Amino acid sequence: MSDPHPARASEKEDKRTFLQKIQEFIHPGPDSKAELIETLADAEDNDIIGAESRVMLEGVIRMADQTAGEVMVAAPRMDRINIDAGYDEILHVVIDTAHSRFPVYEGERDNIIGILLAKDLLKLHRAPELNIRALLRPATFVPESKGLNDLLREFRGNRNHLAIVIDEFGRVAGLITIEDVLEQIVGEIEDEFDIPEDEGDIFGLSDRTYRVSGDTSIERVNESFGVSLLPTDGVQDFDTIGGLIAHEMGHVPKRGEHHSLAGLNFVVLHTKGGAVRWFKVSPVADDDRTG
Repeated sequence: MSDPHPARASEKEDKRTFLQKIQEFIHPGPDSKAELIETLADAEDNDIIGAESRVMLEGVIRMADQTAGEVMVAAPRMDRINIDAGYDEILHVVIDTAHSRFPVYEGERDNIIGILLAKDLLKLHRAPELNIRALLRPATFVPESKGLNDLLREFRGNRNHLAIVIDEFGRVAGLITIEDVLEQIVGEIEDEFDIPEDEGDIFGLSDRTYRVSGDTSIERVNESFGVSLLPTDGVQDFDTIGGLIAHEMGHVPKRGEHHSLAGLNFVVLHTKGGAVRWFKVSPVADDDRTG
């Protein structure tokens, strides 16, 4: 009697050649993520894939084990907007922080009632009679344990770019954006202030001021400007100029803030991830030129 399903039988046939079977027996495939990452490194060494491809593939593999709580911006570093704030106050926050999306709260800071897009403020500028509540987008809430793979899928599916992260007690633990997730794959997403590390960290500007990376060591700043930067309270636990200035100010500075120390004026040009990325530095005598 003939096989009533000859097509199915052929689909189940092992199409590997005898040599392929022998090779797989001698060199079995990776049995763990660690072995898979090692395989990718071997592939790069053999010029099968490039270095950037290997880094991204490793990021994809490692991201499967990461959660929103590991990548989020912690609650103390979140920039939030009070629903009862006036237009000028809200605009000031938007300009100073340079974010595109903001959690909006009412009453207590953990009572997030929606997300405000900076571009939507243009509608208020053109029609002041509008209520800011009408501009809010629904807020998405996710637990700290939310896997990044699932979160990225949801971001793509609902076209949302920001989620509020909640801890096990229902409190706001932080926020996470689609950029935070993608950076786990492609590395830090550069912006107009980012430069390769090997290009330096102190730059002379045309107005005789300087642009200084927040990661620049205090020792290098001292040598470059001929000063002796020291914490005013005697604490010596800082290696970078960004850490020192934040300590002196008592908080993580925001764009536009400035602080004078050891005869130098430090103006915050750009922040990211809760840290200062760039300062504009000039002698205190030139304070009126740096704003």
